[in-house]
Amino acid sequence: QAQLVESGGGLVQSGGSLRLSCAVSGSIFSINNRAWYRQVPGKERELVARIYNSGSTTYADSVKGRFTISRDNAKRTVDLQLNSLKPEDTGVYYCYMQSVLGNTYWGQGTQVTVSS
Repeated sequence: QAQLVESGGGLVQSGGSLRLSCAVSGSIFSINNRAWYRQVPGKERELVARIYNSGSTTYADSVKGRFTISRDNAKRTVDLQLNSLKPEDTGVYYCYMQSVLGNTYWGQGTQVTVSS
């Protein structure tokens, strides 16, 4: 059973930057898309950014122009560069991958805290 391992969360001041990384441990048959989600207490998990194998990307309106998702197909990784961070970006960030067979995989989550 494949697992996603995240790294890079932490505490940063408003306006600062972080880079989140996610790597696959084990085997996933042909990844179709990779994404990052965010969750805060009392709210549903929301999509932050998604990248397909084609390279096309989608972003939540709240992070457009500030966050950048990237992937390395050979290394089976997905990163999220977070710039110009705001306190409202605080939350637990989850890595997500989906195979062409429809199987989905989630990371354990990494905390991002932005202080004002």
